Amino acid sequence: MKKNVAVIGGGSWGTALAILLANKGADVHLWARNSQRIAEINEQRTNKHYLPDVVIPEILTGTTDLEQAVYGKDAVVLAVPSQAVRGMVKELAPLFNREPIVINTAKGIEKETGLRLSQVMAEELPQGLKRNLAVLSGPSHAEEVSRQLPTAVVATGVEKAVAYAVQDLFMAPSFRVYTHPDIIGVELGGALKNVIALCTGISDGLGFGDNTKAALMTRGMTEIARLGVAMGAEVMTFAGLAGMGDLVVTCTSMYSRNRRAGIELGKGKNMEQVLKDMGMVVEGVKTTEVAYGLAQKKNVEMPIVEEAYKVLYEGQDAREGVSNLMLRDKTEEWK
Repeated sequence: MKKNVAVIGGGSWGTALAILLANKGADVHLWARNSQRIAEINEQRTNKHYLPDVVIPEILTGTTDLEQAVYGKDAVVLAVPSQAVRGMVKELAPLFNREPIVINTAKGIEKETGLRLSQVMAEELPQGLKRNLAVLSGPSHAEEVSRQLPTAVVATGVEKAVAYAVQDLFMAPSFRVYTHPDIIGVELGGALKNVIALCTGISDGLGFGDNTKAALMTRGMTEIARLGVAMGAEVMTFAGLAGMGDLVVTCTSMYSRNRRAGIELGKGKNMEQVLKDMGMVVEGVKTTEVAYGLAQKKNVEMPIVEEAYKVLYEGQDAREGVSNLMLRDKTEEWK
């Protein structure tokens, strides 16, 4: 049966997912506030600012009318920046005329509350929709998904049946979707890897090598798992697509905004200038602040996150941060 889907957010990821669903034959409304961007999508079948050289299928309709976008839909996909999720869901909540699956694809933690994004959504959605919450995550650059390059991700939900429905909705020859029972771990893996990607970018910007990057990625995943378990996640989740898989792709690819931002920071630019030059949201910046606070609250040792926080928010020189990590007291690897 043909699915009716709304994708909320006209950036790179929202557009890529809308293209994926449209190519599967779904009736897709892609919503964005920017009227010029929507006009480009509808008239030129492109979104050149975010996905140059990608053609948008004719079956996909762009709109700036939020009520039109979500009316009568089987599924609503949120692809907005993590810190905008609460406000977006507040706008959406009174517009639903049925109970669609609501799927979050942003990767972050709310700064003000320290809540995972599915928790944020649950606070704002009508009671009947809380059980329909789902998350799609994993190693998935929008640029590659939009070009139908083979990708594997995970779907998880408040209820198993919802995760299976998301799997069916997105599964395609070039987009393999696994289900996963650990919504806490999936969300935290997707959010926290951005902090480590910033750090590997800084390392590259400083001129360090592959050895440094491998150390940051491996010890970074140890820190992510520590905090994740303290927050109720299963440790093995971080060995999968939403953990190590997402960490690897974000720390090594030039498609990664977090890595690119880190490279510029490592070269000596200040954070404000880097973010201005990027012109896109770099999720790892705010997530660093949140992760640092959560580590203190949960009494979890996260030295890489701590040094990243000092570099981003206290003006510490990045080389000093690396030195601090290298000169820590000796210990066993698994402690």
